[in-house]
Amino acid sequence: MSTPAEHRSPSEPPEPGAPEPRPSRDRGVVAGLLTTAGVLLAVLMSLLSGVLELLLISVRVGGHLIGVSAVLALVANILIGRFAHRATRRRWPVILAAVAWLLIVLLAAGRTTEGDYLITSNNWVGWAMIGLGSLAWTVVGIRLVSSPPANTLY
Repeated sequence: MSTPAEHRSPSEPPEPGAPEPRPSRDRGVVAGLLTTAGVLLAVLMSLLSGVLELLLISVRVGGHLIGVSAVLALVANILIGRFAHRATRRRWPVILAAVAWLLIVLLAAGRTTEGDYLITSNNWVGWAMIGLGSLAWTVVGIRLVSSPPANTLY
């Protein structure tokens, strides 16, 4: 059997009694959960990146410092910043990830309770890591501010 709607020509408007579909209320909840997960993941990646970079400051090859920590800071911070923006479709999570990385690095620049320094004044890699890592967050921030707002999926 066929219904009257199936016999209608394609150019005819739909029946006036047919309700329009409403957006689901669950979509807002899911979007909020995904944004929260993206923010938490970006901050966690930023913290872990800072700790890993601190552990790699004194890597040597043939007795010479190789600066793997500084390169990692540059590349990882750009990628984490990009992830934070793309995963959440918002700009403010990038700031949270940058502040988390900066707190780890600033805490490491001070003395430990035993009086030791994690980033010493005679280790160029530590200073390069701070400089290039900060530069990476600056580049990410400038790109976000100078780009048009992202199209949101939700």
